Amino acid sequence: MRSVRPAVALLLALMLTGALGLSGCTKGSTDIVVSGSTTVEPIAEVAGEDYAKAHPGVSVLVSGLGSSAGIEAVGVTRTADIGTSSRDLKDNEKKLGLEVIPIAHDGIAVVVNPANPVRNLTLAQLRDIYAGKITNWKEVGGDDVPITLVNRDESSGTRDAFTKFVMGDTAFNLDAVVLPGTGQVREVIRRTKGAVGYISEGFVNGQVRALAVDGITPSPANIASEKYPLSRKLYFLVRKDLSPEAQGYVDYVLSDAIQEGAVREAGYLPVNPKGGPRK
Repeated sequence: MRSVRPAVALLLALMLTGALGLSGCTKGSTDIVVSGSTTVEPIAEVAGEDYAKAHPGVSVLVSGLGSSAGIEAVGVTRTADIGTSSRDLKDNEKKLGLEVIPIAHDGIAVVVNPANPVRNLTLAQLRDIYAGKITNWKEVGGDDVPITLVNRDESSGTRDAFTKFVMGDTAFNLDAVVLPGTGQVREVIRRTKGAVGYISEGFVNGQVRALAVDGITPSPANIASEKYPLSRKLYFLVRKDLSPEAQGYVDYVLSDAIQEGAVREAGYLPVNPKGGPRK
C-alpha cells in the first residue's frame, strides 16, 4: 500500500497540471449571451452557431425564456448581452435606455386544427372568442364543436402583441389553456379539433392551419406591407456598452447571410433585404 500512495500523488499532480493547462487554453474565450423571445430563438441560434465557427474563442449562448425575461436580462439584471423580443417595449421598459434593433418581419397567425372548416375570422369575432363571449364554432360558421381556447403565458411577447392587435382593453377568458411556448401551442392545436391558438407565422406547418383575419391571409406580401392586421417586427435589444464581439454578432444577423438565410428559412421576412451592418 505504501508504494501506491506516491503513484496516486503523482497522478493527481499530473491531473492538476493538465487542468491548469486546459484553463489557460480557454482563458481568452468570450461568451455572448442572448436571451428572450422563443420566436426569435431559431434565428439567434443559427446565427450564433455560424458566428462562433467564424470566430474561434467566441461562443454564442442562446435561450428562449420569453420577451419580458429577455428585456429584463439585458436591461435590469445585465445577465445577457443581447435581449430578444417579439413585441415593442412598454413605457417602463423604454426608460432602460436600450437600443431597439429590428431584425425581421413576422405575423401572428391565428391557427386551428386542419379539420376545422372555418377559414376566416373578423377581429371582432376573434376578440369575442378570446373574451369567452363566443364559445362554439357554429357561432362563426363552423361545426357544432365547443371552442378550446389556447393562450400564451404573460411573459410572452407574442401574447403582448396579440393583446395589442386584438384584445385592446378587453380581458382574456381565464378558462383558456395557458402554455409557455410556441411548440406547445401548435401541438395542442394539432391534437384538438376545436382548439384555436396563435403563433408566429414562421412556425405554421402542416400540423395546423392559419386563418385569414378580416379576410386577409398572413402571406409574406401581406406581412411585409403590414396589410395583415397582426403584423409585427422581431427585435434585438442591446445596451450602450455592447462589446465588440457582440456588436459583430448583431451585424452578422443583419447581413445577407442571415437575412436571406436563417430569417427566411425560419419563415420570417428580412428587415434588411440588402444586408450589411446597421447604420
